[in-house]
Amino acid sequence: MIRLRTFIMTSAMLAAGCATGQVMAPAEGSGAAIAASTVRYQWDLADLYVSDAAWEAAFTDIEKRIAALPRHRGTLGRDAATMLAAYADISAVTKEAYRIYMFASLKRDEDQRVPEAQTRFGRAQAMFAGFGESVSWINPELLAIGPEKIEAFLKAEKGLAPFSFQLRDTVRAAPHTLDADGEAMLAGASLALGQPQQIYGLYANASIPWPTITLSDGTELKVDQSGYSRGRQLTNRADRKLVFDTFWGAWKQYENGMGATLNAQVQGAVFNARARKYEGVLESAMFSNALPPEIYTQLVSQVNAGLPTFHRYLKLRGKMLGISELRYYDIYPPIISANTGVFDLKRSEEITFAALAPFGEEYLGMLRTGLSSKWMHSHPQEGKQSGAYMAGMAYDEHPYVLLNHNDDYESMSTFAHEWGHAVHTMLSNKAQPFETASYSTFIAEMASISSEILLQEYMIANSKTKEEKLFYLGASLELARGSFFRQTMFGEFELAIHRAAEQGQPLTGPMLTLTYGELLRRYHGQDQGVMQIDDVYAQEWAFIPHFYMGFYVYQYATAISGATWFAEQFLAGDTKVRDSFLNALKAGGSDHPHQILLTQAGLDMTKPDAYQAVVRRMNSIMDRMEALLAE
Repeated sequence: MIRLRTFIMTSAMLAAGCATGQVMAPAEGSGAAIAASTVRYQWDLADLYVSDAAWEAAFTDIEKRIAALPRHRGTLGRDAATMLAAYADISAVTKEAYRIYMFASLKRDEDQRVPEAQTRFGRAQAMFAGFGESVSWINPELLAIGPEKIEAFLKAEKGLAPFSFQLRDTVRAAPHTLDADGEAMLAGASLALGQPQQIYGLYANASIPWPTITLSDGTELKVDQSGYSRGRQLTNRADRKLVFDTFWGAWKQYENGMGATLNAQVQGAVFNARARKYEGVLESAMFSNALPPEIYTQLVSQVNAGLPTFHRYLKLRGKMLGISELRYYDIYPPIISANTGVFDLKRSEEITFAALAPFGEEYLGMLRTGLSSKWMHSHPQEGKQSGAYMAGMAYDEHPYVLLNHNDDYESMSTFAHEWGHAVHTMLSNKAQPFETASYSTFIAEMASISSEILLQEYMIANSKTKEEKLFYLGASLELARGSFFRQTMFGEFELAIHRAAEQGQPLTGPMLTLTYGELLRRYHGQDQGVMQIDDVYAQEWAFIPHFYMGFYVYQYATAISGATWFAEQFLAGDTKVRDSFLNALKAGGSDHPHQILLTQAGLDMTKPDAYQAVVRRMNSIMDRMEALLAE
């Protein structure tokens, strides 16, 4: 019954390119740009609750409302009006519960060192576990009523219309729905099964003592997540190697503990899949959004077929950097110097508005509203959640955006990405009732990555020098590398470790490092002499937070595929494709995502062409770059 509303968490900094891909910084030492920023934003959570005391009062009230929900048990089949009363009550409680959870989560992420904020967030998590238990009876009871009676109720009671998709989807899930006792058991286990993600967050953001290093110019750099994100882009190769060796060496010390943590996550997923009688964890993950398994297999097949294009890019990168033997720490530095200036918040806003103008005034009006309000937490600070995300759970209010803006081009790209999510939420909320406004990640990332592609083409078109043009063309390749190839590599790793667990193989830290290392070397062409991967860098799996989100990462690769497919036609002047795309965003969760894309926009993600668009774009960009270099 309960489907958590959109809580998009991307990680341009936190997860080494998990979400937006890693584009290239304009100059060495980009950390210095933070001090140059003149505009910073702090969000105002008063739109959710005016004070901690107000949240406490709401929390006390919602606990009572949750505890009262079982009063509807046994009534769903009585008549259409009674079914509507039950679903309307549960929906209202769900809406308020999301608001309560969102405030606690955002408050915690301002500073994760604050014990009170950690406690509040833990209480919110426990609230949702209790919520799940309180309505765990609903699906088994609904299935006992039967599809014929449900359809009769829908026809008789127009007020049930907002719940029609949800009701029919529950019927679809009948083979994987347990009886009331079984559903209650799984709901009760949800809090315990969710702990690995919490443990990871405490390791990554609050527990690991990050070392400080001295760079070749004498400056010191604390190699935490933010420092790693900056340091890996340094133009001095010895500095980059030092940053990589230090950062991954620190993670290596926690290999066994992080292995046990990820193993707990995977074992929990295997338990859930088996309890619900799915063939496997992947099938369970795909079923929730009715995604054909061919989407996953087609993605992996097409990405592996496209590895020669990826290797072409790596070779071009080595040539432009003047490096004959590429190493993993050579992926992130700029391949060409360009005087692009500082991309502080004000400049990022102005350029993003100009780049996204082709989306039309409705889109831009929503973006303008968001940026003129206190919806964003923009810059790094001690204890703050690293990375970037959009939180859109408060249907009656508005989305919030967390950034860690470093005032470089990468930060502006992340800015456009996250606000793409925010406008998607606003479009969906305006067009849909609460019950169908929550959209899937499968479409969500297409909305944000399409914004990045438009930004890229705007910057390329408005470059004043050959060097600038090469810089932004290179940034476009980095988005494809980070979102298409890297995320699919993550997806292969995730599938491999879940399949291993399903076969009873133990997932230890060293085993995970070995598995990840093999994929890392294959994708980056070590056997073909393209790039060498040092052993310690295979520890990277421990750093990726999305492995705790259950087959989430592959959707970044499908997203850039879909976004590129749309952009390829839209940039050629097809405004009908643009309108179809916006209609798909407005559809929210009114249908399954694959069906929305197919019917609203004509995109079939089970077909090869959906993925080949990225390879075509990469080859086109490299053709343009090589032509410029030959001038």
